[in-house]
Amino acid sequence: MSTERQSGGTPRRERSGVYVDTVRWMENLTETQYAYLLLSPALLLLGVIALWPLLSTFRLSLFSDSLGAAAVGGFLGLENYVAILTGERSALLPSPFLPQSLTVDALFGSALAVTLVFTVISVSFETLIGFVQALVLDKEFSGRRWVRVAIILPWAIPIVVQGMIFFLMFQPNVGFLVGTADNPALLNRLGLLTTTPLANAQDATMIVIVADVWKTTAFMALLILAGMQSIDRSLFDVAKVAGASPWQRFKFITLPIILPTVLVAMLFRTIQAMRIYGLIETVSGCTTVPSLSCLVVTTFSNRMLGSSATIAFVTAAIIGIVVSVYIVGYARGEL
Repeated sequence: MSTERQSGGTPRRERSGVYVDTVRWMENLTETQYAYLLLSPALLLLGVIALWPLLSTFRLSLFSDSLGAAAVGGFLGLENYVAILTGERSALLPSPFLPQSLTVDALFGSALAVTLVFTVISVSFETLIGFVQALVLDKEFSGRRWVRVAIILPWAIPIVVQGMIFFLMFQPNVGFLVGTADNPALLNRLGLLTTTPLANAQDATMIVIVADVWKTTAFMALLILAGMQSIDRSLFDVAKVAGASPWQRFKFITLPIILPTVLVAMLFRTIQAMRIYGLIETVSGCTTVPSLSCLVVTTFSNRMLGSSATIAFVTAAIIGIVVSVYIVGYARGEL
């Protein structure tokens, strides 16, 4: 379709149509709007891939547990959420979702409490130790490449192999860290472990935390080291000329620049830690150390599909809240 216009006495033919109008609309977009336009297909695909399983899980959580050959039972609405979050279904679950009391045994028997304890302790130690390792690796010294290999090596070990290593280390009559009731080892004499630590919820949880810190600290160290390598070295030279001490250079140059990298690394590790399953299953088993992922897998294996989907959706919601706290806190400058 075309039209004619009289401009300065000279006729000019102007095209129109959907294609032309779309091109003109794109030309009038700002750089930010144009960037979002280019990203929209990828964001749409990612949204479908991420949201469809989540919505399907939520739909399944609205039905009762299967008691026969049917995949799901009758429609219950939000009753599964009420029963699990209030503790009404704790007796039917392999392990309670919420702690039944505030005692130590009840806390380490709750899937939610164990997951939170594991996440907080493991991520805190991994961040602290990884930060120290990154500071060491950022310096020039002889043999630095071999030190990097030694730090990265635990991260390269598969989870199943790592789990079996720690299982054997703390297995009575097999591991060198645990003795027997007649011949206790040093850790037993100090009261740090019982003679059957992998059968004790508190001891087994601490062992899983140590195993996770041993393996995943390298991940934190590499991310933090990448942030340190991006710092302009001339800033340190200027600070030295100005008389700044090493602590002042770290406080006013290194820390502010790498803080966003540290927060991103902590965010990734927090998400991974809250989904812990494989390490627990290979070291001590989900019956000894319950976690949210363990509870989802166990209830699903027992054909408690409604409860399994409910716990899975609640777990996803908790992870979403944690991610939102990171993002909002960082945007406001509070983290």
